[in-house]
Amino acid sequence: MTCSDPDTLSGLSWLLCYLTTGKHLSLYWSVGTVLLLLAITAPVSLAFGFGGAVAARSRLPILSWPGKAYIAIVRGVPDIAFFLFFVIALDQAFEYVRHKVICPDWDQPIRQGSDFVVCQAAKLPLSTAPQWVHEVYGFAIAVLTFAIVFGAFAANVLFGAMRAVPRAQVETAEAYGMTPGQTFRRVVVPQMWIYALPGLSNLWMILVKATPLLFLLGIEDIVFWARELGGPKTPRFTDYPHGDWRMWYFLALLVFYLGLTRVSELALGRLTRRLSRGQATMGGEAQRKGTAPA
Repeated sequence: MTCSDPDTLSGLSWLLCYLTTGKHLSLYWSVGTVLLLLAITAPVSLAFGFGGAVAARSRLPILSWPGKAYIAIVRGVPDIAFFLFFVIALDQAFEYVRHKVICPDWDQPIRQGSDFVVCQAAKLPLSTAPQWVHEVYGFAIAVLTFAIVFGAFAANVLFGAMRAVPRAQVETAEAYGMTPGQTFRRVVVPQMWIYALPGLSNLWMILVKATPLLFLLGIEDIVFWARELGGPKTPRFTDYPHGDWRMWYFLALLVFYLGLTRVSELALGRLTRRLSRGQATMGGEAQRKGTAPA
């Protein structure tokens, strides 16, 4: 079978050739982009969240105030507003720093009305850079933006989980002569995860559902390609004309996200059972009763 002349194809042959066009390959690549975003953003968001939670519970105002402010501000602003704001703010911040380092003799104002003007050498990425550099830079900005936003929610969850660790265990550690730092590392952190996991699980699901916001950040994600490929196509603009197929493309997206959600539920359920072992929680008590001899 050859796809060189679509007019000679019909039935399954036509469909197979249609689904392997260059634009469809971009659609399949965008699925990998979404999965890569989730794989990178989840641990980075968790790192932001852990740092924010540790800062918020600190006894030092210089740490606790910024930590609590980070949690409150990001949680109190609509996600879409932060996504649109941070992309511009981060990009301009990076270019501003580069501008000050690379072009110290610049004598023109950077802010010129509504324009943000820096020297050409400070642009990110450079106009002469290959296309893949532009794509990687845009993806990195997207990961950082997602991590900052969802890190605040993770910080709130972890902050509550740290406070949920039984006080008696902390007092016991202190009675054995552990310093506050040792108590935090050896008692609070290992046990907080079972209390944090329900909230982190919900946050993961929200992160999965938020991936279509990549389109707002200038990245051609699966929702963009589903709308692009599913729209009506006439013979004048494509070798594979068809009617309005957006319903079928979005149905495929629904199946994809439901499948990803189901896999996540199974993995998180298994992780919950593992973390519940030996813990003074309902899950841990159920495991003890289930393994206790009759």
